[in-house]
Amino acid sequence: MILPIVAYGDPVLRKVAVDIDKEYPAFETLLENMWETMYNASGVGLAAPQIGLPIRLFLVDTTPFSDDEDLTEEEQKALNGFKKVFINAYIEEETGEEWGFNEGCLSIPDIREDVFRKETITISYMDEEFNSHKETYSGLLARVIQHEYDHIEGILFTDKLSSLKKRLIKSRLANISKGKIRVDYRMRFPNMKKAR
Repeated sequence: MILPIVAYGDPVLRKVAVDIDKEYPAFETLLENMWETMYNASGVGLAAPQIGLPIRLFLVDTTPFSDDEDLTEEEQKALNGFKKVFINAYIEEETGEEWGFNEGCLSIPDIREDVFRKETITISYMDEEFNSHKETYSGLLARVIQHEYDHIEGILFTDKLSSLKKRLIKSRLANISKGKIRVDYRMRFPNMKKAR
């Protein structure tokens, strides 16, 4: 089932999410719905707060980035078919130079800005079977994971912009929170009971 994506301005996007365990109700159905919702909105990642759940869960499928001709063949291979579920994730280390990349977010449609993030991360998490992992990622993989991870920490990519950039997009953000935007996927706006 395709779920509405929570829009900028909803308090759930600002909550630090909580850990879950194997007993989380209807977990498999939740995962199926999140994948379907993400693909329907042409996203490469989706975090549970974006569907209104303040839990430490996000998923990533970077395959759409793998045909970017600006990337090396090695980078394309790493991105192609990278599809993972991250449960109770914690970034343990961020290293390397900060580099900029133009980011967007399904909860903040039609706004894209250059965001600077560290090159490499080490993250511990559980997969959909609740098996523990600790892995290191670099480049675009790390960036997509960092972006989704920020959601479970109550952080949005717009928080990482300069004060000037924030002022420049302030009215556009206000319009998103009021539902004054056209998108081709279901969204739930703050102060509105129903999704559009």
